[in-house]
Amino acid sequence: MSRWPSAKAKWVIAALLRIGWKTRREGRGSHRVLSRDNWPDFVFSFHDRDEIGPRMLARIAKHTGLQPSDL
Repeated sequence: MSRWPSAKAKWVIAALLRIGWKTRREGRGSHRVLSRDNWPDFVFSFHDRDEIGPRMLARIAKHTGLQPSDL
């Protein structure tokens, strides 16, 4: 069993902002470019109401440093 639950994209973006990521640019639609010191930029491309599954959350965590406890 994965240690990641599924979560709404709105909660995931809020958690990323809490751990230090900032919105660098918002495009039209669902794409947001996030930035954080000493990390490469990350493109978050989910609508707020989208459900993000455990496998995708693990991939996001690998690139952003997000932890299950941050949600």
